[in-house]
Amino acid sequence: MNLQDKVVLVTGGSGGLGEQLCYEAARNGAIVIVCARRINLIGKVKERCESLSGKSAYAFQLDVAQPESVEAMLDKVQSEVGRVDVLINNAGFGIFEDFTSFDMAKAYQMFEVNVLGMMVVTQKVALMMLEAGIPGSIVNIASMAGKMATPKTAVYSATKFAVLGFSNALRLELKPANIHVMTVNPGPVATHFFEQADPSGNYLESLGNFVLEPDKLAQAVIKGIKKQKREINRPHLMQVASQFYTLFPHVGDWLAGGMFNQK
Repeated sequence: MNLQDKVVLVTGGSGGLGEQLCYEAARNGAIVIVCARRINLIGKVKERCESLSGKSAYAFQLDVAQPESVEAMLDKVQSEVGRVDVLINNAGFGIFEDFTSFDMAKAYQMFEVNVLGMMVVTQKVALMMLEAGIPGSIVNIASMAGKMATPKTAVYSATKFAVLGFSNALRLELKPANIHVMTVNPGPVATHFFEQADPSGNYLESLGNFVLEPDKLAQAVIKGIKKQKREINRPHLMQVASQFYTLFPHVGDWLAGGMFNQK
C-alpha cells in the first residue's frame, strides 16, 4: 500500500508515539489528520506534517471516550477532507497499580478510552470505507501487555487483551472488502505515557534495553501498513518471550513475575 496522497487519521496524535506516527506518515506523502484532546498541541503537529509532506494536513479535537466527540470529528473529516484511507487507533492510557487497591472509576475510564472509544471510531470509519467502496487499513495500537500480563497491569492488560481479540475478529470480517486490519504490540515506549502509568519511574528503569524509541517504532508501523502486515511486535525479544509464555505458561508466569515485578 503506497501512502502517497492517502488520508491517514491518527488518534492520540498530540504527542509520543501518535505524534511520531503522524510525522512518519507525512514523510511518506500522506495527508495527515491529527486528532487528540489537547487542541493546543495538535496544531503544531499539523504544521510539522505539512512541512514534511508538502501537502495539507488537518487537526481536529477528539475525546475518544465521548461518542458525540467522535461524531463531530468525523463530520468535519467528511466535509473538509472527504475520506479516510488509513485509521490508526493510537489513543489510550494506562495505570500500573496493584488491582486490590485500584480505583475502579479509573478502570471504567480506561476501558472507555482503550476499548470502547476505539471501537466507536473504528466502526464509523469502517462504515465510511465500505460505503465509499475503497480499500483501506485500520491499525490498532495494542500492547505486549495484551499477550503477556505482568504484575500491576491487571486492568491495562485486560484492555489490551480486548483490543487484540477485537482486532483479530475484525480482520476476518473486513478482509472480503479489502480493508486490512493490523495490530501493533509494543513493549514499553519512552513517552509521557509512563508519567501517568507509573509516576515512580521504577517500571521503565527496571526494563533497560526493552524500552523502545517512539520514532523508530513509528517507522516500523508505517512500513507494516505499506506491506499490509498482520501484526507488529516490538521489541523482538519480548515477542519471543510472549511466544514462550504461551507454550510454557507456568514458566512464563515465573519469568514475568520476576522480570517485570515492581517493588
